[in-house]
Amino acid sequence: MTQQYPIITQPQPTMYFIGVTTGKSSINKVFPLWMEVLGRPEVVLRGIDHPMHDDPAAYRASVAQIKYDPLSLGALVTTHKIDLYNAARDMFDYFDPYSQITGELSSISKRDGRLEGHAKDPITAGLSLEAIIGDGYFGRTGGHVLCLGAGGSAVATLLHLINKPDAADRPARFVVVNRTQGRLDHMREMVGQVGTDIDVVYVCNDDPAENDRLMAALPDHSIVINATGMGKDSPGSPLTDAGLFPRHGIAWEFNYRGELDFMHQALRQVDSRDVRVEDGWIYFVHGWSQVVAHVLHVDLTPEVFAALERAAAGVR
Repeated sequence: MTQQYPIITQPQPTMYFIGVTTGKSSINKVFPLWMEVLGRPEVVLRGIDHPMHDDPAAYRASVAQIKYDPLSLGALVTTHKIDLYNAARDMFDYFDPYSQITGELSSISKRDGRLEGHAKDPITAGLSLEAIIGDGYFGRTGGHVLCLGAGGSAVATLLHLINKPDAADRPARFVVVNRTQGRLDHMREMVGQVGTDIDVVYVCNDDPAENDRLMAALPDHSIVINATGMGKDSPGSPLTDAGLFPRHGIAWEFNYRGELDFMHQALRQVDSRDVRVEDGWIYFVHGWSQVVAHVLHVDLTPEVFAALERAAAGVR
């Protein structure tokens, strides 16, 4: 493909962060610490902000910068995982199987002159969820999952659960709610490709009061996930303040920064409903460490991950 976009020749090895409000992320403080840990202090991080659902040409320009500049090493993609994949898929030489199944990418890297796209979220969502619930949670408790939002992280979480070989690690029901139908159709198509015994329920809805009703119907010990971006990239919560979380359940806020309205709603019910509240910090650390290791071709051993986690904890 001929080069069609103006390319900046970076003066030093550069990894990019493609998002919406990248300047507010803790990774800007964490990244230099991680480069010291990995012995790569010369590598810098640069944010590229796109408005949500940006013009495809804008996504292609960002990919072209990485593809054609020798010192542009790769990128972590957040928020735009599906849109960027759709806009620039022909610019890549390779997509991993998860990327092909989910129709998204969260990691852009280079290897032997090839531009590669990977969907790391099924791995990072799985590592994060397992750190929260441990083995056999659904078999032990009978809890279901209500996932508010059907973007890349939601798709990844469902794919992780589908792929769990032990039935006790799979919920009987996974209810996913999204404000627009397209993302639900995308998720339904993915589930159809891989097949599952999980009863996946797709709900197109933008009324927080209806989300309250869906949450009220959950059995005890269920997990409610905010995967909407509300409370970080856009204001508010997908629930009303009157919504009741499942007793003995888990409220998992995928965000770790911003107003975090959903998380604060859950925190107010810790005592009255015995709700356990988790934010997105562990997802943040797993997500970034997986992609950094891929872009820099580092072997992410448990020892290396532990060192990165320790370095990040000082910033939190």
